[in-house]
Order: sequence, then C-alpha cells, then structure tokens
Amino acid sequence: MADSPSFRRYPLASSVDLVRWLPSSSISPSGRLLAAAVHDPTSGSFASSIRLLPLSDPVSRLASVPLPSRATALRCSNAALAAATSSGSLHFVPSSFDSDAAVSVPGGAGFHVGPVRGLDCGGEEWVTAGEDGRVHVVGGVADGRVVTRRVWDGKGMSGYEAARWASPVEFATGGAGCGVQWWDRRKGDAIVAQCNGIWGRGIVTGMVHSIDIHPSRKHICVVGGSSGTVFAWDLRQPQEPIPISVLGLNETAEPVCESEVWEVLFDTYTKSSDIISSASARILPVMMCSEDGILAVVEQDKRPLELLAESCAINSFDIDPQNPSDVVCALEWESVGVLTRGRDAMSEE
Repeated sequence: MADSPSFRRYPLASSVDLVRWLPSSSISPSGRLLAAAVHDPTSGSFASSIRLLPLSDPVSRLASVPLPSRATALRCSNAALAAATSSGSLHFVPSSFDSDAAVSVPGGAGFHVGPVRGLDCGGEEWVTAGEDGRVHVVGGVADGRVVTRRVWDGKGMSGYEAARWASPVEFATGGAGCGVQWWDRRKGDAIVAQCNGIWGRGIVTGMVHSIDIHPSRKHICVVGGSSGTVFAWDLRQPQEPIPISVLGLNETAEPVCESEVWEVLFDTYTKSSDIISSASARILPVMMCSEDGILAVVEQDKRPLELLAESCAINSFDIDPQNPSDVVCALEWESVGVLTRGRDAMSEE
C-alpha cells in the first residue's frame, strides 16, 4: 500500500501564475530551487517578476527578475530560465540567475503581439507559440545573441496555447481553432499531421492548453484541454485520439474534473497498474491540474488517483525530474504548494 502523500503550502502574498523546478546549480549546490512567476498589482512597475526560491523556505526569495507584463509561460533548461509574457515578449535568465546577463526579445510586430503561452526548449533552440497565431524558433541564447525566425503566422485565424519539442527537428503545438499540430523542420517547417481533438463518446475539447511528449515515446502526445479533457495522440494512428481523463463505463464519460485542464505531464513516478513494454500501445500515467483545483494522476481505462482537491485553481505544476516523488504547484490564492508522495505510489483501478 502506498504511503500517504504530504502537502505543504507556502504563502507568497502575490498571485502565483507558474512554477518550475530548477536544475542543480552553483547558486545552491546542495539545496533544491524553484522558480515562480508571480504578479502583485500593488507593486507598480514591478508588478510581475520571476522569483528564485529555495525549497527549504520558499517564502524567502533568493533573487528576483522583473518582467514588463504578466508571465504566461515559464520553462527552464540547464543553461537558462525562459519566461514569456502577456505583452508578447520573451526573457532569458542564465542558470546563475544573474539579471545583468539576462537577454530579451521585445513583443511587437517583429515577434508576438499579445500573450505567448506556448514555450519550450529543444536543446539549443526554443519554440514559442502565441495567441496571435504565430510560431517562432529562437536560437543563440547561449551566447547572448538571440535570433528569432518566424515559422508560421496564422494572422489571427487561430491562436496557440501550447508548444512542445519532441526532437531537435520536431515539435507539437496546440490551441484554439487548430487542435494539435505536428511540425517537422526537415520538411520545410511544415505541419505534417494534425489532430482536431475528440468528438463523440461524450468528450469534446474546444481548446488545447497543454501538451507533453514522453522522452522515450516521441510518437505519443498527451493533451490537456477544456471541459476536463485529457487525451493522447499517437502519430502511428493519427485519426484515433485516445481519451484518458475518463473511465469508460457502459459508454459513459466521467471526467476527473469539469473545468479547464491547465497543465499535463507524463508522471515518471507513478507505476502503471499494468506492465507496459516500450512497444505497448497503452498510454503511461499522466498528471494533470485544473481550474477547479484538482491535481490528479489519470491512466487509460483506470480510475483517476486524486492527489489534491483545492478550493482555488491550480494554475500550474511541475514534477521534479531529479526526485519525481516531489511535485510543486502554483495555487491561485497566492501560495506555492509542495506535494511529496510515498515511495510505492500506484495508480488505482
């Protein structure tokens, strides 16, 4: 039987929009670090910022980097922390968290106009996708000479909410009016496959908010969207998306939540209740968070394992890649939450 998880809340006195674990660095060689995108409208010109927080005491910030507007996406690599904003700008802070060495791409006609919600690192390059329907690949971050290249401009006909690299030459995007799209840079930065979501079987997704791609199964995306929808998309069967946020009983859909699913990640800690080989078509367990305060692990054809049921939205979460039993959450009511799971967590039937 799995040990009961423990959960701790740390009030920050600011709205916490996004939170991420940071790789080990020279700043704190023995301690674990968090990055939080916060917003405090009472702080004037410094209303929005990224804060560096020690896990030992997340209330005490180690450093802070101001942003020109509210953060809409936050990702990290071994070399840099990146934040995109509601005004269309993109900001890179080196792993040393030296704000003097930070570089930015301003929002506007040459980049993004409006919120950039899709952001991910694919090694030496980053991808951005915005509500303006534009997709960019950004390089040169390591040497401070940031170069952006526009891959696509939807000219407002569709808007993007998510982006995720699958390999150095492939990435996926998703949003409103476009479903999920798979891009291949070897074919002229073209869309080579598209999934419009799940229609029927009691499940509909009108908006894609989050995408994750398993590192060892790059042909499988998991997608979080509106109305509590979580589904998987296997490129080997592109016309047959697989619902995983419901337990199908007598053809009845029973979603684990009924609101927006803000983030999804493959859960590398939870062991599947079925033995799954690398060649299996089954979808590995997925963690999700929602607007109605649910943090849960869902698995294909299994009952969801609810980890948290908060009275406020869980805006984002992140699984510690070095200690996957630990999960950090951004709670809308001005708090960071840290969940520690038992060693033998299993998805329940």
